[in-house]
Amino acid sequence: MADLTIATLILFFISLFVSAIIIYIVTKIFKEEEGFGTALSAAFIGAIIYAATYYFLRPELGWLASLIGGIAWLIALRALYNIGWWRALGIAIIVWIIAAVVNFFLPTVIGPL
Repeated sequence: MADLTIATLILFFISLFVSAIIIYIVTKIFKEEEGFGTALSAAFIGAIIYAATYYFLRPELGWLASLIGGIAWLIALRALYNIGWWRALGIAIIVWIIAAVVNFFLPTVIGPL
């Protein structure tokens, strides 16, 4: 049981770090000046938002949890980067696309854990 918890924590921090790198790169493309710490905060806040919405809305309403979580993450991006709705939406869309591509390839790169 303890091994599963440690493995879960390790995977959480790896995914958090990978997400932060993606957010950092995308925000630099959008000419944002904030550093890696802000990207790490955005990744962490996003993880908390999605975990909370999925927990409270249960798996049956996954689409609604994604919608509410996405809107909440846009609000977080706006606050962290001091940007408007359209810029936050553009950043979020590009982050989600890149994260989906990375998600597709990353598990096959590191192999089974």
